[in-house]
Amino acid sequence: MKSDLLIARETEMVPIGRVAEDLGLPAESLTSYGPWKAKVDHRLGSEPPRKGGKYILVTAITPTPAGEGKTVHTIGLSLALNRIGKQAIATIRQPSMGPVFGIKGGAAGGGHSQVVPMEDINLHLTGDFHAVTAANNLLAAAVDTSMLLDNPLQLDPENISWKRVVDVNDRGLRQIRVGLGGTKNGVPRDTGFDITSASEIMAILGLASDLKDMRARLGRIRVGLDLKGAPVDAEAVGAAGAMAALLRDALDPTLMQTTEGTAAFVHTGPFANIAHGNSSVVADRVAARFADYVVTEAGFGADMGAEKFFNIKCRTSGMTPDAALLVATVRALKTHSGAYDVKPGRPLPEDLFEENLETLEAGCSNLEAQIANLRTHGVPVVVAVNRFPSDSDAEVELVRQRAMAAGARAAEISEVHAKGGAGGEAIAHAIVAAAESGEADFRHLYDEQNPLQAKIETLANCLYGADSVLFEPRALEQLQRFEAEGFGHLPVCVAKTQYSLSHDPSLKGRPSGFEFPIRELRLAAGAGFVVAYAGEVLTMPGLGRTPAYKQVDLDDEGQIVGLF
Repeated sequence: MKSDLLIARETEMVPIGRVAEDLGLPAESLTSYGPWKAKVDHRLGSEPPRKGGKYILVTAITPTPAGEGKTVHTIGLSLALNRIGKQAIATIRQPSMGPVFGIKGGAAGGGHSQVVPMEDINLHLTGDFHAVTAANNLLAAAVDTSMLLDNPLQLDPENISWKRVVDVNDRGLRQIRVGLGGTKNGVPRDTGFDITSASEIMAILGLASDLKDMRARLGRIRVGLDLKGAPVDAEAVGAAGAMAALLRDALDPTLMQTTEGTAAFVHTGPFANIAHGNSSVVADRVAARFADYVVTEAGFGADMGAEKFFNIKCRTSGMTPDAALLVATVRALKTHSGAYDVKPGRPLPEDLFEENLETLEAGCSNLEAQIANLRTHGVPVVVAVNRFPSDSDAEVELVRQRAMAAGARAAEISEVHAKGGAGGEAIAHAIVAAAESGEADFRHLYDEQNPLQAKIETLANCLYGADSVLFEPRALEQLQRFEAEGFGHLPVCVAKTQYSLSHDPSLKGRPSGFEFPIRELRLAAGAGFVVAYAGEVLTMPGLGRTPAYKQVDLDDEGQIVGLF
């Protein structure tokens, strides 16, 4: 099969103005960035959604480092829905250049289910990531400058929680010391960098409803404590207004097109293992006004991005899902047997591609767990078996049977990667049947008035399979502080490994009987949630021995090559 980049380049694209016109978007709501992409006025999302419109979540089983095709299916399902007569819009996150140049390569879908131009979506796009980085680092510079110049806020250098960010994988920046080289260079203190996707500002951009809401959220960002232990926020530092100015245009989602000329909104890019893992509220609201079906993606497995979609994003947007598509692959389910050694940056084991019903049978426990996690939220589930050429008929049928026995409403074979929308029509019909059945009885997993500790324990026990939660002393102290300050009502965003239902990537399948450790909590007062860090999850990834950037270059005509 042709490379994703070649397929994308061979796509017969239409001017973005025509894509907007086909949707019914007013011409005056567009700001064009060349012929193939445009910013869309976020204020369009303030109007009521289309009557009878449906809201579909795409998520996945616990993935392997190779990915299981979740973005491919978000796009492919939207293509298939359009083919069967439903006007559908896909809403996806903008890829971070960290994974693009790290392990994954391109992240705009794949095969014949892509957003194009794929070079644009993977590299810079309309500059939203740069705006987030600039706003984040402006606040960091303002904090350090305030401490140096008379410290009017009495900031405590040992209790500054706000970090700088950059949109590359750079482990050398995880822990650093700033302010060295003399008194003119600042107050020496220990700090570090996160990746831009982990910035609270990225979460704020994704959850804000309008400019006024965004501006208020920016002001609530906590940067640290003063010398008396009292909190200090971005409003007190005086940087929130300038940050809002940097982010003004970034609040507008970007309209692009798929390989079949249908509409897709690309906006924000929080990771699901260290942030809330969803595209923006604004993009979904705008799409809901102009589409019969909004197909949105949540990052990684249903225990991660989907859980945060249900309990963070839906609380903010007020939108509720009508059905969920759960993407599964034979190869990933085999790895959940624990019989294969799969590690990031390394080729998948060759025997993983040989028929083995025994290991597949064992690994299907993960599929069952993720179906249960979705159904716990009252959402009907359709399973898409993302078929690879090496999958045998017996293996695919086993996955279908186990999915149906676990409570899926339907389980269909998917070929959207190879065939685009034509390879997903069975899935599209199943999703329409699920969404229009009236079976959805959406509910949050926990009441927002429950204490933070109880929320974390509910997530660990009900979704991850833990027997108990171990709060380290620092985490307990932070729990008590945040409750006392009046933040106990906020939802919880758990940061953990994406490669297991647990905190430990080596625990495959459907682990149980383990203790779930919480080492630290951070308040994201502007975003509106509390982040709980479990195990050894990192907020700044690192590059491996064979990073994807080594394949990226320009050819003799100046065309980008090597993006997957």
